Amino acid sequence: MNKLPKEFLLGGSISGPQTEGWTNKKNDNIFDYWYKNEPSDFFNSIGPDVTSNMFNTYKEDIKLFKKVGLKIFRTTVQWSRLFKNIETWEVDEENVEFYRDYFSELKKADIKVVLNLFHFDIPYFWHQKGGWENKIFTDAFAKYAEICFNTFGDLIDSWATMNEPIVVSESFYAHDFWWPKLNNFKKGIQVSYNEILASAKAIKKFKTIFKDDSKKEISIILNLTPAIPKDNEIENVYAAKMKDLFSNRFFLDASIKGEIPSLLIEKLTEMECMFEYTTEELDLIKNNTIDFLGVNYYAPCRVEAPKKENLNNKDMSRFFEQYFWPEAKMNIYRGWEIFPNSISDICKIIKDEYNNIKWFMSENGMGVQDEERFLVDGVVHDDYRIDFIKEHLNFLSKGISEGANCFAYCIWAPIDCWSWANSYKNRYGLIRVDLKDQKRTIKKSGEYFKKVSDTKEI
Repeated sequence: MNKLPKEFLLGGSISGPQTEGWTNKKNDNIFDYWYKNEPSDFFNSIGPDVTSNMFNTYKEDIKLFKKVGLKIFRTTVQWSRLFKNIETWEVDEENVEFYRDYFSELKKADIKVVLNLFHFDIPYFWHQKGGWENKIFTDAFAKYAEICFNTFGDLIDSWATMNEPIVVSESFYAHDFWWPKLNNFKKGIQVSYNEILASAKAIKKFKTIFKDDSKKEISIILNLTPAIPKDNEIENVYAAKMKDLFSNRFFLDASIKGEIPSLLIEKLTEMECMFEYTTEELDLIKNNTIDFLGVNYYAPCRVEAPKKENLNNKDMSRFFEQYFWPEAKMNIYRGWEIFPNSISDICKIIKDEYNNIKWFMSENGMGVQDEERFLVDGVVHDDYRIDFIKEHLNFLSKGISEGANCFAYCIWAPIDCWSWANSYKNRYGLIRVDLKDQKRTIKKSGEYFKKVSDTKEI
């Protein structure tokens, strides 16, 4: 039986827009607006109006978090909740009180909090003004961050600027997964750069405000998707290198090393998709890097060289296409490969190429549809989730034994969450939420998670 280090923390991650609901919220974010205008885009037309109702149930939920063994917890402040008036920056004191009590309850429960500032949920007010396409928004993001640091800094030691920035640039802009469904790769690249710039500006504010407090640390949460070539043929290895460059190294290098990879700049220039920047901005990015890293990992991406020459394509299809490995073990509900082996690659890359920066696994989990099938005497018997967690923790344990500087593992999610356009199609939680009456029950996986958290035995 593998064991995790004695000081290692097990915990969970959620976000405000996916759990809190609309109670007492004065402003729409982009998902609120999308749902109000196109509810049929959401699975079973279930939107973010109620989600898991945690605005009203957080105290009871924190008690359940203790029962499933959470020692560390990541959530967000919602920009659209924090203010009465987004335009004038008038803070909503009732919602400040809500967040302060929420974080205080977590502190009383001896659960370490990593407070994230942004989880896809741009206020609709700022989206109308160009959002992430507009560099003015990077200054607005820094101001929002500054207000959060000053408002909650006495309660929070560990922060994150944003979660999975590449999902914003890809899903809203480069592709058409989420509204406004632009499908414009060049805009997506500019958005990626603007997110990097906004994160650096927020970190600069953080360093100024907490310059005399060495306990305060700030991170960024990146979803690392290891690129695996179909085989060792030169063209397929190169395809994987390009996928890794665009999807992983862009944000990793900027956040940890303070640099944009030169090869990326070369390729973007060739494609006529280079982002707009100034030398002053690059200096700011260079001088405002993270203290620790959050890593979200769900699945690898297997790639091969394009079957047709696509040199005229002004997106990543000129470099690679997805390869479907016939032996892959799949989560059929999500369409993702289950491949915990890639955690070894993540551990090694961070250790060898990024100065072994301190990091934690900030998301990892398995979403399954129609979990009611597995209800026995009121408890979801989710052995598939237990197996998933066990497999991934075993590879993480091995990486730590080989020198990886990883201090925690957070499951997505400790409680069933609303999941954007997928709504509640797939359930991820250790704790079940019955949408009819919002009743909570601990799943079998929650009992397993508590045992590992207490004993460190996987």
